[in-house]
Amino acid sequence: METSSREKNILDRIVEMRRESVAHRKRVLPEVALKIAAKEKAPPARDFAAALSRDGFNVIAELKKASPSRGVLREEYSAAALAANVEQGGAAAISVLTEEDFFQGSLGDLKAARKVVQIPILRKDFIFDPWQVWEARAASADSFLLIAAILNDALLKELLDLGRTLHMEPLVEVHSREELDRVIACGARIIGVNNRDLRDFQVRLDTSLALVEFIPEECVAVSESGIRSHADLARLRQAGFDAFLIGEHLMKGADPAQELRALIMPSSNGTSAA
Repeated sequence: METSSREKNILDRIVEMRRESVAHRKRVLPEVALKIAAKEKAPPARDFAAALSRDGFNVIAELKKASPSRGVLREEYSAAALAANVEQGGAAAISVLTEEDFFQGSLGDLKAARKVVQIPILRKDFIFDPWQVWEARAASADSFLLIAAILNDALLKELLDLGRTLHMEPLVEVHSREELDRVIACGARIIGVNNRDLRDFQVRLDTSLALVEFIPEECVAVSESGIRSHADLARLRQAGFDAFLIGEHLMKGADPAQELRALIMPSSNGTSAA
């Protein structure tokens, strides 16, 4: 119980610090300036939903230098080099952590990654303000994450609508049946099941397996976190998932592209990921 409370406080601190950061950045950079950049300077958004709907193992490769539960995952971290690497390894899309304090990410990482690949880029962050959506599009993101646990229904709907106006279909993340029912009612079209419980940071693939049957057929279903082997991918795909977000396993490997190939096609190099 003590550990769970401590970890929950970490999540609370992340959101609290993010709110402070966004409030400061909004004072420095007015939304009108972001809208101009998003509409006049950013390249057209790539189709994130289509990239996740192909026949095969559609992996969203996540780029992150660190996490609050694991610390630094990769000492030498170049978002551009890693993005090119995982695209070569067969990624369908890329997720880039842009939260600075706990994940050591930045929008600069997203911009650098977007310039060197042809696949869609997701902004992974704690988004709760329309200003952040405009900021993501101005930075050339093609999609962005919405976490059901930190959004009420009205705000979730507002951010979904804004994303679609900007041709950025969001990935909406849930962890429980209650959250899943909420996001379906709000009209989410790409639904991610996070196997990591944000209350205690424990990871269970069974979370995805328990919820997938309740995700509507017309939605893109994504399983997130804790995927470490081709057997995991095959099991989740057979259960009904269209795509799979994998980060820590790739970031801790010497060659993420090789790790990704081993996950998608283990027979291609004679081994399978453990």
